[in-house]
Amino acid sequence: MRGVTPPALPGPPRPGTPRRAVTQEDVAREVGVSRTLVSFAFRGAPGVSNETREAIFDAAQRLGYRQNAVAADLARKRPSAVGLYLLDLRNEVYADVFHGVREAFEDAPNRLILSVSPTANSLGRAAVDSLIEARVGIVVAATLLDADADVQELAQTVPVVNVARRVHGVDSVYSDDPAGAEAAVRHLIELGHTRIAHLTGPPHEGHQGRRRSYERTMSDVGLPPRVVTAQDYTQEAAERAVVPLLAGGERPTAIFAHNDELAVGAREAAYGLGLAVPDDLSLIGYDNSRISRLHGIDLTSVDLHALELGRSAGRTALERLANPLAPAVDLKSSPRLVVRGSTAAPPEVRKDRP
Repeated sequence: MRGVTPPALPGPPRPGTPRRAVTQEDVAREVGVSRTLVSFAFRGAPGVSNETREAIFDAAQRLGYRQNAVAADLARKRPSAVGLYLLDLRNEVYADVFHGVREAFEDAPNRLILSVSPTANSLGRAAVDSLIEARVGIVVAATLLDADADVQELAQTVPVVNVARRVHGVDSVYSDDPAGAEAAVRHLIELGHTRIAHLTGPPHEGHQGRRRSYERTMSDVGLPPRVVTAQDYTQEAAERAVVPLLAGGERPTAIFAHNDELAVGAREAAYGLGLAVPDDLSLIGYDNSRISRLHGIDLTSVDLHALELGRSAGRTALERLANPLAPAVDLKSSPRLVVRGSTAAPPEVRKDRP
């Protein structure tokens, strides 16, 4: 390479004209090597000495060259980018999942491309399609509301890692929702509650484990289930759904909500009606998101360990990229009930105590 004087690069553009992007050809002329060798260096292919590779990278940085990652994937014939689909950025549990996935990819060369659902109750296919168009090699999905058959069909187009949901035959990293819901309901029963309602969102296949476990646990002890459905999974929808429940006769003394967002909405509805938590109404959420831990909210919640779910999903995605034909991963973790200040014995039980 020494002793070779590369041709001069084009000078700076005249004012008002767009700057031409630096190419691998420019880097090759600067170093005095072939463009093929520059391509090999950026792809990590063998046949490039350490000295030459460093010279190429130094020249690229000096010239302001930016590698086209999509083009690099095309050259490899195997996409390396990873798509991350999040259902709802307003729900902090998805921020925890995001941080976990990002930690898993911290030392990996793969790019992470994010796509978010437009609403908290949207099917995810349109958002995932945008990731497919970006030529991702795999999609980590938290959480798809589409039917199982649709997710299985999607996985034939691009590998999918489901987060917080199990789909047969597709990589799935999830928490044991039935066990978590049962722990929440039994906690309320042990406190003495008999009028326990469940607040949930619109029914979607693969997301009914908490509701079914609530209904089963209530029936097992001879208590009548009472399910209230919000229009979506937001605080505002929860508040609208709970006001009639709490304002009517035979109001419940406890509500177990599908997630923390719905529980906080129920809390707002209670305070708007002059009811105190937990003196008049006990509340349990699900997710153990940051909002549940805030002073003043102090929400009893089921911890599904979202950060660890994200880490496990990220590791599963890396393993799937490395071993495309390996059997589907089915990784179930155990949730934990975290008792805080939003649950207490119902008023009638407290009155009977000395």
